[in-house]
Amino acid sequence: MAVLQAFLIALCIIVSHQNLVDAKFSKSMYITWGTQHATIQGNGGEDLNLVLDPFSGSAVQSKRGFLFGSIEMLIKLVPGNSAGTVTAYYLSSTGTKHDEIDFEFLGNISGQPYIVHTNVYTQGNGSKEQQFYLWFDPTADFHNYTIHWNPTEIVWYVDSLPIRVFRNYENQGIAYPNKQGMRVYSSLWNADNWATRGGLVKIDWTSAPFTARFRNFRARACKWNGDISISQCGTTSPANWWTSPIYSQLSSAKRGQLQWVRDNFMIYDYCKDTKRFNGQIPPECFMQQF
Repeated sequence: MAVLQAFLIALCIIVSHQNLVDAKFSKSMYITWGTQHATIQGNGGEDLNLVLDPFSGSAVQSKRGFLFGSIEMLIKLVPGNSAGTVTAYYLSSTGTKHDEIDFEFLGNISGQPYIVHTNVYTQGNGSKEQQFYLWFDPTADFHNYTIHWNPTEIVWYVDSLPIRVFRNYENQGIAYPNKQGMRVYSSLWNADNWATRGGLVKIDWTSAPFTARFRNFRARACKWNGDISISQCGTTSPANWWTSPIYSQLSSAKRGQLQWVRDNFMIYDYCKDTKRFNGQIPPECFMQQF
């Protein structure tokens, strides 16, 4: 019996690992907008440059969707006066009832810190924004930005430090993104109607072209193959590493790091915006988040 159990576990691991993807730009993504403004090149297809000028921005997306796992990129943001620009890196399904998990980097006037804008959409509904200043210059070098997504929680990481958690409280009537595959997207675009100081600071086109650089895209994630993936990718098993208990909640050390980020660099939290919601704060804000 022990031999049979070991065989079945090994078989499960092999089958499930066939659904895992270790991706890179040249094999896993394609340019969807601004063909003349984006390049996938160098380093074995590991490097991506997105460009914005007065004529166009640019964007890429992954060739396939995923359901649960860890999505990461190294990103070097637009240097200098990047006011009015937004560099986006996010997961999204399609349609009006889409799910989405966002990193957006809001440009600034030279010398001011970048703002990291995060959000999660469930069934087409967002309004769950949290924003942070970065504690380093994200234009001087590449930094790792990771979205870890499993049936229990979503965690946004910057250089392995967690900055935000959104937990699954579906059993209490709060929607959670766990039934739609999401592709990976990245773009650089003109958002000077809102990105910097609420749109008061516009893009200085004399500083164009603006370039954001990406490296080492990794999608250690479960492939989306339609509705069957809801159970295949979400089932707790040794092969589905993201369902391991160690990923169900941040460790005490990681919670300490998260608190440090929140205490020192958080500048907006939808859970504290009583005016916006007319005093009706979303219910997940009263539940344990991390």
